[in-house]
Amino acid sequence: MGFIIKPLVTEKMTKITDKSSVERTYKVKGEERTKKAEVKVGFIVKPEANKLEIKKEVEELYNVTVIAVNTMRYSGKRSSRYTKSGLVRGQKNAFKKAIVTLKEGDSVDFYSNIE
Repeated sequence: MGFIIKPLVTEKMTKITDKSSVERTYKVKGEERTKKAEVKVGFIVKPEANKLEIKKEVEELYNVTVIAVNTMRYSGKRSSRYTKSGLVRGQKNAFKKAIVTLKEGDSVDFYSNIE
């Protein structure tokens, strides 16, 4: 267990959550359709974790029902900078991100145990 490293609490993920949690109406060939509101939450997970393991762990940790899990892998980027002591080279870590879609009405509170 322990596939989730940390939740993603960034401006980009907050924007995705806010955008997906509103019911939308749109037209297709003159016919109006509505897209249901879905709550999406992001996590940084271990690279060897698969979607089923991520789903199971999120459901256990936060007591919610998971509808879907989308994962994406990010490669480590090389970076270099010029400093007083010369050229410093390094590499950022590779990681895997999971965006979890929750059942309507469920929500995850990341700040519940902070005092």
